[in-house]
Amino acid sequence: MPENDQSPYSPRVYPLDAHKLTEEEIAVAFAMTSRRPEPFDEIAQQVSEEKAADFHERWVLGYGHASVAEHAVVHLAVENISRLACDTLEDNRLASYTEKSSRYQVMPPDYFHLPEELKGSPHATAVYRSTCQGLFSGYHRMLHDSMEYLRRTRPQREGEREGAYNLRLRRLATDACRSALPASTLTNVGVTANARVLEHAVSKLMSSGLAEERVLGQQIREQGRRITPTLIKYADRSAFLEDSLQREWQLGLPVSDVPTASPVSVRLVSFDPQAGEKLAAAVLFRQFSDSYENAWQRAQAMGQEERLQLIDKLMEKLGDHESPIREFELLDYTFEFLMDYGAYREFKRHRMQSYFPQNLTVNLGYQVPGLLIDAGLEDEFRSAMQLSEAGFNEVVKVSPPAAQYLATHGHYRRVLSKMNLRECYHLFKLRSSRQAHESVREPVMEAMKLAVTEQPQLFRWLRLRDYPDWWPFSR
Repeated sequence: MPENDQSPYSPRVYPLDAHKLTEEEIAVAFAMTSRRPEPFDEIAQQVSEEKAADFHERWVLGYGHASVAEHAVVHLAVENISRLACDTLEDNRLASYTEKSSRYQVMPPDYFHLPEELKGSPHATAVYRSTCQGLFSGYHRMLHDSMEYLRRTRPQREGEREGAYNLRLRRLATDACRSALPASTLTNVGVTANARVLEHAVSKLMSSGLAEERVLGQQIREQGRRITPTLIKYADRSAFLEDSLQREWQLGLPVSDVPTASPVSVRLVSFDPQAGEKLAAAVLFRQFSDSYENAWQRAQAMGQEERLQLIDKLMEKLGDHESPIREFELLDYTFEFLMDYGAYREFKRHRMQSYFPQNLTVNLGYQVPGLLIDAGLEDEFRSAMQLSEAGFNEVVKVSPPAAQYLATHGHYRRVLSKMNLRECYHLFKLRSSRQAHESVREPVMEAMKLAVTEQPQLFRWLRLRDYPDWWPFSR
């Protein structure tokens, strides 16, 4: 073809109008390109809702091409569910969630879920209700008193408006006082997910041991079917998931007692002692047309500095807002965290990791927020924790799953987390910042120190917003 002749196949980028096409029709138009030569917009003109349903019945359901469902995107507004149920809803890696924040909003009285599991026991119901009401009352008292303390100790800045001043103080107060809120506290969450993820989320919710989550799964399925009727047609409870979730309670052993004042702790469970060689081998594999076996042998023959220089060439221009090269994903670190429930709810937002939380309990102790200690409210907070624990120990006799609702955001929870080196860079940088909440910053800083101490050279390219005193490299 002459150089001046323009190719008839010039690149095009354009949206398919979601106002003119249903989500299922868009999914079909994208999927049919594997078998049709026409442009997407021409295919879309030929797709009707009936044809879309027929396509999905045949190819998605009949032949198992579930990836087609990833092109259909659903936006759902979910309101007035417990924090506990919200955790299960958000436990899907490939979706987006924006939740009502207990750090920036004041929760109203009686803003908690009452579980179905307790309906057969008037005593347990009364204990549960009085526990939640007592926790919310304590939360509001501490909010009032901590605001009074802040007004005395943090004066209004020059030129700061009264409204902005009150908002600044309220954020500090709500941030601390939310630790007294139970997991039964209600919340709202906006969800954006494709139909494939939504189907899995529905199955997980409908297989839960908690009635609230099963009902939520049914509601999401019903609303999702209005948008993608075929793609989540068979979303239902899973006998496999149901059995595995129930066994958590049947096989669970009593947790060991931990002193109430136990500090936040982190343990580095495992890491790869040959991580440096593996990283270098992966880089060599990508750069040269050779087998991995030969790349591995070559990486082993290198000295440590030679391997680091190899990676330095790829990492030297890493920007402040960029991620390391994909080869970092080959190296894994496994941590065991003990963090409070409020910190866990922020930690789990890093969904690229694999995390495994234990069931909520009140037996692992709790953390008293620093602001409440400074404001002279430590005794008030400890009374709230004692109320939570007494209620938990009564309700657990009737329903261990429902007792979780009475654990507070301040109670510790154990979490096992496996993350690759690339995710470590993201987590450590974001959550070690002074802007991060202290309850999640402390365990992340401890995890970072453990990993850096064991394999310092693999973190030489990590750029932090706020470096700790022990950082081993020049800044």
